[in-house]
Amino acid sequence: MFKKVNILDEKDKHLRTVCEDAKLPLSKKEKDLIEQSIKELRYSQIEELSEKYDLRPGMGLAFPQLGIDKRVIIIVHEYEEGKFNNYVVVNPKITSYSDEMIAAEAGEGCLSVNREVEGHVKRYARVTIEGYDPDGKKIKIRAREDLSIAFQHEIDHLNGILFYDRIDPNHQFYTEYELRLI
Repeated sequence: MFKKVNILDEKDKHLRTVCEDAKLPLSKKEKDLIEQSIKELRYSQIEELSEKYDLRPGMGLAFPQLGIDKRVIIIVHEYEEGKFNNYVVVNPKITSYSDEMIAAEAGEGCLSVNREVEGHVKRYARVTIEGYDPDGKKIKIRAREDLSIAFQHEIDHLNGILFYDRIDPNHQFYTEYELRLI
């Protein structure tokens, strides 16, 4: 049976909270919520399931979006049609990043922001993230392109930052000559 997770709206105070480190290993309740979130994110990216369950497409969630002020992020990345990698990182930190900057050409969206927001968000083209899996095992992930953007977006949530905070009001859009758009 599929049950949707309760994703908070951008007006909720949890989305502006700097989260505390999560205690490891995560509890069974937290792990169950992660599994439920992974299922919803995956379904949201499969058109027929997205329509069936009335899901907005999304590839990531952070615990504050679920009302929990702990440093946990979940990303479900469709790397090939119908094939997904699941990333769950507890207490993530970006430990290195590229000089090259990119932006999602269509702009970013967020499951907590239920409106269109115009503008490009400058992000690192490549990042290395270190943290822990839900059982407390140390992990290291190298991400590039859209996956890199997703990690930066979700880690921002842990610091009370929404993607539109990073849109330059004096320079909302970039051209290919200014920034690589993906």
